Amino acid sequence: MIEKHGLSFEDIDRIIEMAWEDRTPFDAIEQQFGLPEKEVIKLMRREMKPSSFEMWRARVQGRKTKHSALQSSKKFRSNQQRDITRNKISKR
Repeated sequence: MIEKHGLSFEDIDRIIEMAWEDRTPFDAIEQQFGLPEKEVIKLMRREMKPSSFEMWRARVQGRKTKHSALQSSKKFRSNQQRDITRNKISKR
């Protein structure tokens, strides 16, 4: 497994996927991968094309679902959604 900046390519792909998802808060990424919001933003800037990064940044900036502290109540959770564990990627 090749690593880049201390993360495997699979981890980087999963972090990018989670960051693009509207309902995945930055807290979940930090819990699973140990990257705070600022580090996720740096990773996204480094790994994405500038236009894609700008589009993503405009989407998530101030979005309540990306920040657990801003969420007014329990978010909707599908019964098909996997639990976040410390095992990197949960198994179904």
